[in-house]
Amino acid sequence: MHRGRMTWRRLRVLIQHLPPESHTMTALRNAMPAEELTEAQESGDATKGRWSQAEQLLATIADRVAALEHITVLAHSDGKGRKPEPPKPIPRPGVQDRSRKPRVRLTEQGAERLFQLINGGA
Repeated sequence: MHRGRMTWRRLRVLIQHLPPESHTMTALRNAMPAEELTEAQESGDATKGRWSQAEQLLATIADRVAALEHITVLAHSDGKGRKPEPPKPIPRPGVQDRSRKPRVRLTEQGAERLFQLINGGA
């Protein structure tokens, strides 16, 4: 193997060993069809849908602080005028946001182009 080139196998191994919370793994997880994601979660594959426990707790704390802030603003308002919208929870991996458009999936042609770029092609 030439040292300057990356093989498909090497790329696959590198991606498979990224931490579940990495941007790449999150993007791959978010691009999964809902039924495949559900199947992966039910099979216990943590890389396909879960954050670490610490990340889940941190997101829960942030959501609750935002909710408390919202309640405080409502409690201290005079009731006149427009009420602020309740805060939206922090998006969790593996949970589809119904308000967002579905993401475009990587095609075979796109994957081939990405591989060429990784290996120094123009």
